This record gives sequence, C-alpha cells and structure tokens, in this order.
Amino acid sequence: MKITAIETHVCHARMRNWIFIKVRTDQDGLWGWGEATLEWHTRAVVGAVEDLSQLLLGEDPRRIEHLWQMMYRQHFWHGHGIVRGTAISGIDLALWDILGKHLGVPCHQLWGGPVRDSIRLYCHLGGGKLEDFYGTPTTDAKRFADLARQAVADGFTAFKSMAVPSTMPLEGRRPIRQAVACVAAMRDAVGDDIDIMVDCHARPSPAMGVQFAHALEPFGLYFLEEPCWPENIDGVAQVQHATTTPIATGERLISQHPFRELLEKHACQVLQPDITHCGGLTEARRIAAMAEAYRVTLAPHNPQGPVSTAASLQFGLATPGYLICESVHQDVPWRHDVVSESFTVEAAGRLVRPGTHPGLGIEINEKELAKHPFQQEIIQRSFNPDGSVSDW
Repeated sequence: MKITAIETHVCHARMRNWIFIKVRTDQDGLWGWGEATLEWHTRAVVGAVEDLSQLLLGEDPRRIEHLWQMMYRQHFWHGHGIVRGTAISGIDLALWDILGKHLGVPCHQLWGGPVRDSIRLYCHLGGGKLEDFYGTPTTDAKRFADLARQAVADGFTAFKSMAVPSTMPLEGRRPIRQAVACVAAMRDAVGDDIDIMVDCHARPSPAMGVQFAHALEPFGLYFLEEPCWPENIDGVAQVQHATTTPIATGERLISQHPFRELLEKHACQVLQPDITHCGGLTEARRIAAMAEAYRVTLAPHNPQGPVSTAASLQFGLATPGYLICESVHQDVPWRHDVVSESFTVEAAGRLVRPGTHPGLGIEINEKELAKHPFQQEIIQRSFNPDGSVSDW
C-alpha cells in the first residue's frame, strides 16, 4: 500500500477555518481524514502540509510511527513549532484513520480496546458561539448565569467559561471582583452538582493568576485553565502550588518535551494536549503514558472541527487517564452537514457512546464542505487601558 496524495480542504467556520487533511492511497476507496485547524495561521499550515507531503508520497501509510519520525525529525528542523506541529498532527490523524479502515476496526481497538463505556462531554458557554463565549463581558455576571442555565438545560453536566478578564501584570481588586461575581452567579444558577471550569486564556501574570486562584477557590471549580503563559512552566507551577483548585494547561505546548517538564515540576493536575497541534494521536499517546506515571489526568483541548472531536473520542476510549472531552456544538449551524459520525450522544448528561465504524469513525462530505470556502478569520486585537498589548 502506498500514499498517492495528501490534500488540504479548508472550510470556513466563522472564528476558525477548519483545515481537513485527506490522505489518499493506491487502494481503491481507502483514504484517511485528519484535521490541522490553527486559527489565524491557515495559509501557513496548508503550506506546511504541502512541504511535509513531499516526504511521504509513495510511502506505506501503515508505518505510522516511522512516518511520524520522518515528519518530526527530517529536513533538519524538528517539528515542535506550532505550524509544523499542527501539520504533522493532521497527517498523523489521517494515517490512523487509514489503518483502522484497512483493518476494519475503530482506532481505539488499535490501542488495546476500550477502557470505558462512555465519555462525558463538556461545553463552552453559548455552545461555542463566538459572541457568547468570548464576547460576554465579565461586568455582566447575570449573562454568565443565564448561559450557565442554558448549558444545563441542554443536558451538559459540565461547562467552561471565560470569567477572568484581561489584566495588567499587576492590578487592584477590580478584575478579581468581576471574576468572583461571574463565578458566584454561575454557581448560584446551576447548584453544586454541575462542574464549572474557568479558562483564564493565559491572560494573567503568575502573580495575578495566584490571586484569581485564591479568590475562586470557594466555588469548587473542576479546574482553572491557563492561569498564566503556558510556556512559563515555573509560573504555572507557582499557581498550582498556591491553590487546591486543579490547574489545567497544555493546549499550546507542542511535542512531549514541555509536558515532561510540567509533570516533573508538578505544575498542574490536568494536561490539555491538543491532538491537532501536539503531534497527533501518536504523540498524544506518549504524553498520556507519561501522565499516567504521575497520576495526572488528561482533558484534551478540542474547540476545533469534527475530525478533531472524533480523534479525541477515540483517544479517550482507549486511555485510562482521560477525564472529559471538550466540545462545541453551536459554533456554526451546519456543523453536522459536513460530517457523518458513528458515535452517539445521549441528550441527558451528554454522554458519548462509541460507534463501530472503522478508523476515526467519521466521513467528510466534500460537497457540503465546499459551500464554506476559506475566509480570513475574524482578527482579534486586545490592549490594556494604557494602550499596551494584552493577551486575548
């Protein structure tokens, strides 16, 4: 069996352009789908996939580890940057899809079979709608409460919010009071039996991250995400060591090496590798093995398109330390027009039950996909009150 072509298919989904990878083979009707979505870097990723394809054309797609090593290590520059890491990830997912289809089994069977019967989904407030999740100001605690009630009404037992405002490296109590008001309103709205996550989006400095963590401790967060820049692993560790709230991080880290440092420094209790960025399922499984040794759980970052979600679910079915699956369901109304999925989602509790289709268990409708061609993503600019650049 040989790889005959590696294609990119771009689908505009408002905040993101989904980048789907199709790896074709010389076997009639056998191909694999991957995803390499990277906001505001669409053109760069498409080019990186084309560059990498030159290494793989004519190779056997079943030699996944061998091809991963080629993509990561060859041509001198290692694949631990975000653009090349994302391109590698998308191709890697497609290769696993091919292998599962070739053998006639879902991907989780390739990794030892299921270790659980279902996977719980959590949503973004607003279901992933840009204006609700990213655009609700932290001065509007009532809106946070209303969106929290809607998430529970939609069947979710866990949801994530962006209840921490952008801050200067040091500020007074204003942003702390806003975050507390928003989280208090959500907790009052949904009660103690619903799990609430707060995503800081790496906006705070470590010093402010510690203050937010302390202030939000009474509300029993499921986890507090990216309380400071993720590349500042010592800073993340500073926040984790100062709070009993589990800290989650890792979505912006590429390859296993920074995850090793997170674990060695006991910097978090939840790892969030993004399967479409960190090096694909091949590298995510190595990260999961390291995490298992430290008894640290995984909740992969997954706000992208439907192939990413399918890969995360297959990964979760076969990974003991997998905690919960991030999902968006209202980012675009036609999401399910472009994909057919073999798994089922129970409305009550939003539990995913696995399907039996081989590979990743999905197929992309290219005719529907073509209705949404590339558009420039919505540019996000964020500044502090003094005009200096802040983190979005």
